[in-house]
Amino acid sequence: MGASPAVAGVDPTSPSAAHAQLKKVKKQKVLLMGKSGSGKSSMRSIIFSNYLARDTRRLGATIDIDLSHVKFLGNLTLNLWDCGGQEAFMENYLSQQRAHVFSNVGVLIYVFDIESRDIERDLATYVNIISALVQYSRDAKVFVLIHKMDLIQPLMREEVFEHRAALVRRKTSEAVAIVHKQKPEQGSSGQQQQQQQQQPTSSPSPSSSTQLEPPISLQLFATSIWDQSLYKAWASIIHDLVPNLSVIETQLASLGLAIDADEILLFERTSFLVVSRWTSAEGEGNPYGDRFERMSNILKSWKHTCSKYTGTPRNAEQFSDFEYKMGATFSMFATKFTTNTYILVCMPPGEARFNSAKLNVAAARSWFKFLDGPVVSAQQVGGSGPGATMGVPSSYGADGAAGTHEN
Repeated sequence: MGASPAVAGVDPTSPSAAHAQLKKVKKQKVLLMGKSGSGKSSMRSIIFSNYLARDTRRLGATIDIDLSHVKFLGNLTLNLWDCGGQEAFMENYLSQQRAHVFSNVGVLIYVFDIESRDIERDLATYVNIISALVQYSRDAKVFVLIHKMDLIQPLMREEVFEHRAALVRRKTSEAVAIVHKQKPEQGSSGQQQQQQQQQPTSSPSPSSSTQLEPPISLQLFATSIWDQSLYKAWASIIHDLVPNLSVIETQLASLGLAIDADEILLFERTSFLVVSRWTSAEGEGNPYGDRFERMSNILKSWKHTCSKYTGTPRNAEQFSDFEYKMGATFSMFATKFTTNTYILVCMPPGEARFNSAKLNVAAARSWFKFLDGPVVSAQQVGGSGPGATMGVPSSYGADGAAGTHEN
């Protein structure tokens, strides 16, 4: 095999510049809400606790608020509030606990059961929830999951989803309008008259009470626990919360160009959600738009299979390396990257190119150490500098064959 491509291009910026962009530990309050039985706890268990879809049937109803702290990538902690959806709890959230529940929220995830027989009541509850959110956390992002779409006939799913999504968008606008109406006008009429007397020649400016609020950030997804759609929705949610995202994207782009890859995916270790990705100009022509969430689903299933046949816990790291070579079509490998991530590389065929890419990815690990924690030195981020030649760790060799397991 010829000399590996220089890995100096992995980081186009200096170590100190990259370090300056890194952020400290970030805690995000995430509300998971919806009617009782809509599937909130099931999806949470599949994503973060490595449950199989069939195992969620034994989960009981959530009582009041189930608070969990999910560590993500070492420098992001999700304060996940799984809120029970029984009517009594919902009324309590909107009255006695209103400020406690809806203050300092980063993300609201609201789940609708597509088979609910009381749509109007569900939407009325949703309007009240959004009104409370806008009142106490106006900058929060809202993700609405139209769940259990597997129960709808395949040919009708898109139409049913679009109809329900249109209702949700309209009700969201109504909820924001309710907050506008409830806001007291700023300043008394006497103060307004005094200002007009002081500035009689100036053109009147619109009062703050008539200015529109910034539009609420709303995204909708059709989901099911039985396919990859759940990973698409949650990857989008997590993507907006990940700190240092611009640094990660820059590093991945440089790595992809250095190893001549078609596509690179960076997964979080436990959930296998796609944290970031890079696609080359050639890779942009891939017709399969859902390939990212499909890979999350495939690798998660592979992990469950490893757990089953090795007897290791579901949350353990069952594999360190996975290879797949499709003749003259493409080659792919997924490998443990940093403490908290896996990386998947898809590239053109060729044994020399494949082996070179694996060595370069191993060498590039030190450039991504900032993913494992909030406090790193400039030397840890960039090694000896962008002009230095990065050696391949001696512990990494050709023994990382397909399906190699860690015991």
